Amino acid sequence: TVFNSLNHDMTLTEFKFIWYMEYSHRMWGRVVGLAYILPAAYFWRKGWLSRPMKGCVLALCGLVCFQGLLGWYMVKSGLEEKPDSYDIPRVSQYRLAAHLGSALVLYSASLWTGLSLLLPRHKLPETHQLLRLRQYAHGTTALIFLTALSGAFVAGLDAGLVYNSFPKMGERWIPDDLLAFSPVLRNIFENPTTVQFDHRILGIASVTAVTALYLFSRKIPLPRRTRMAVTSLLAVAYMQ
Repeated sequence: TVFNSLNHDMTLTEFKFIWYMEYSHRMWGRVVGLAYILPAAYFWRKGWLSRPMKGCVLALCGLVCFQGLLGWYMVKSGLEEKPDSYDIPRVSQYRLAAHLGSALVLYSASLWTGLSLLLPRHKLPETHQLLRLRQYAHGTTALIFLTALSGAFVAGLDAGLVYNSFPKMGERWIPDDLLAFSPVLRNIFENPTTVQFDHRILGIASVTAVTALYLFSRKIPLPRRTRMAVTSLLAVAYMQ
């Protein structure tokens, strides 16, 4: 049905390109899984892992397997017949967001674990300013994570195609159809206009939070490595 209504002019070469792209993604995911699990089993058997590290390794390997399971569950939703939108095949935006969120958690946990092993932790005095900086950094992290998840909803609903002007959406700051769905809560996750609007607001809020974090960090005596990290965060935020 999808082929006849949407892709009837697709050639075999074009289909092979999509097929190999998807196949490569699956194979790469399996290689990543083996890159976690095989060395982990080897190090475990050799007795090179401390007890806390064993728990960390088990959690990371579990996340890898969970990520693969979520990927299958997500793709499955795009292969199901949907009578109300059979001509627009797409995966569930909820499952896409879960898949992306799981990947971000896995990547962040891997990076955090690796850096904790490679770089000794700085012993800094627990001043009031430092505690505030740490709390603000955690809040900024949560905001960036939420912004990324909202991007998955934009992708899942093709919400990026609704409005292509910035900072206004069309001719208005707040679109007319922002709360077109009922009940109201449904708009946040299923209305393409609202999803794009939320993603814009969250993106601006994230850049603002990163900027404030950088400016606040300049007032505190910090190690060179920490200053480099905050400056790199600011650069990447503005590049994004």
